[in-house]
Amino acid sequence: MRNSDAVTPSTRTAYHERLSVPLRWWVQGVMLVATLWLALIVAVPETLAWSVTAAVLGLMALAFLAYGSAQLSVADGTLRAGRARISAADLGTAEALDPEGARLAHGRDADARAYFLMRPYLKRAVRVEVTDPSDPAPYWLVSTRHPDALARTLNGLPRD
Repeated sequence: MRNSDAVTPSTRTAYHERLSVPLRWWVQGVMLVATLWLALIVAVPETLAWSVTAAVLGLMALAFLAYGSAQLSVADGTLRAGRARISAADLGTAEALDPEGARLAHGRDADARAYFLMRPYLKRAVRVEVTDPSDPAPYWLVSTRHPDALARTLNGLPRD
C-alpha cells in the first residue's frame, strides 16, 4: 500500500470548549497575593517578602491553569470531557440544564455512579444519558458555558 492510499482518521471537531477559570478568579487571586506581600513587607526582610510573594503567585497561577485546563470536545463521534471519553454509540439524549437544574442535578438529584466534570464558576451544564449497559455510569454531567450548543451537537451525532 502506498502512503497516498493510507486511510487517515478524520479529525473533524463539532464542538470544543476549554473550562478555564474566569478573569475574576485571577483578579481576586492577585489581590490576595498583594495582601500577603503587604503583610510580609513590614514583618520580614524585603528579599524574603518578594521571594515568598513570587512563589505564592507562581503556585496560584499553576493551580488556576491546571484547574482550568479541562476541555470538552465532540469530535469523530466521541465526547471527551476532561480525561474521559465515550463514543456516540453509547450515548442517549443530551439535555441542556439551566443554573437551577444544574445545581439540583449535581446536588440533591445526583447519582453517585455518574461521571461529573463540574466547575463551580460555570452555573450551567449538560446531562448526557449513557446507554451502554456495561458502563456503570448512568449519565455524564458536565459544566459548560454553552449548554444549548453542546446538547444540540451531541443530539445530532449519528448513533451507529
